[in-house]
Amino acid sequence: MTFSDFCNTIKGIIDSYPTMNIDGAREIVKEINDYLYTTRPDIGTLNVLGKDFNYFSDFHKFWQQHHKEILDCRIDEDKCIQVADALHDIYVLTNGSAFTSVWDKCGLENPDVCRIRLLTANQDFRGSRKFSDFAEVFNSDDSLFDEAVIVDEPEDLLTALKVGTLSQNDKRINYARNIAKFVLSYNCAPYELIDKFGRDIYALRTALIASNSGYGNKKADMFLRDMVVLGIWTNVTGFEKLDVASDVNTIKVALRTGIIQTKIPLVSSFLDIFCYQYEYIDNMNAAAWRKVWEKWVEKYPGDKIASPCLLDYFIYNVVGKQFCKESLAIFRGDNCGHVFRWASSLNRTCRTCYKMGIKHQKAHLIGKVLPCTNKEGYLAIQKTDFNKQLKDENKQITKCPFVDICGDNKNKMPPKSISILGQTGWQSAYTYEDNGGGGLMA
Repeated sequence: MTFSDFCNTIKGIIDSYPTMNIDGAREIVKEINDYLYTTRPDIGTLNVLGKDFNYFSDFHKFWQQHHKEILDCRIDEDKCIQVADALHDIYVLTNGSAFTSVWDKCGLENPDVCRIRLLTANQDFRGSRKFSDFAEVFNSDDSLFDEAVIVDEPEDLLTALKVGTLSQNDKRINYARNIAKFVLSYNCAPYELIDKFGRDIYALRTALIASNSGYGNKKADMFLRDMVVLGIWTNVTGFEKLDVASDVNTIKVALRTGIIQTKIPLVSSFLDIFCYQYEYIDNMNAAAWRKVWEKWVEKYPGDKIASPCLLDYFIYNVVGKQFCKESLAIFRGDNCGHVFRWASSLNRTCRTCYKMGIKHQKAHLIGKVLPCTNKEGYLAIQKTDFNKQLKDENKQITKCPFVDICGDNKNKMPPKSISILGQTGWQSAYTYEDNGGGGLMA
């Protein structure tokens, strides 16, 4: 069934029931379910992740072919210039420190740091994991990070890293084994890989992504960026070709600043079957932040960062995670009725009464909003980790640097992704015509 056929079918049902009743609703619900979420033996196949899959539904075929036309994502160069100006101001304010991050190598030598990062950065740990967590495992048994051992027993490393019980374990095992095979194929230690590629960081990136070891654009860019920033690999070429590590935070900021814009709001992941929207927006996001970097370099050649990938430290860690979230708490006094804003949702005291010298007046949380949407948003901005660091340097900012750029886009949301594979992925959600059931699981 084509999209036109589906629309005409729905129209025909509506025309048959001038006063919509349960019988008409029943027919419409069935048609929607059949078109969006039902497959059949002759629907056709597509190749994704090296495997052949049935099309999920007739809508899946339509969405694969037309999602780019429907969303029509564009990069707004004027917005890119405005964002570049704001980022340059932060660069000057912080002497460039906002765009770099040197984390603790836990006393390990560079070759060991490189080995640990290469063999772990391809995994999704579903939460905050620090290098120190992996260093502790390495120090307890470094043989777990031996590539030959991983090829034979990848589960041992995953268990030690505490990811063996997470979802999609088969994929994780393949990623662990394949990255180990990748290193072994060059007959060198991970630290020496850069020499195998003529110290061309982008050539190594291309090979990592092609290795089917969990290194997509984002993870490859992050790993290679850190190897350069930490000084583990020096005298490399191609660093400027690395992109911002595209994820929900950098996409969120891109949508809200307007450097990328779509003709319609992004669709729910339930409609984004096999994640075509996510991949499209992900690629456009990386391209947009590169355009911001290019405008920055063009306008301020003397005060610039060396690569778009360095934007990630500020866009992701500061704006995305600290400024651009609902962190300004709104309270109401229990007895006095005062409404006020505060930086912490853990507060339980009426701050208005407290300022007047009236103590022990209780208050309760009634909501949280983005700091940029309220004149008292500076209360939350000043309490962020970024501002605390600036305070140590006798500097302060009271608002997000993009507050005047975002305009009406402040609540735009990034896309979400549903895995194709795994127990809770699209592959396990198939249902065939007339069978019923199917669907995604929690």
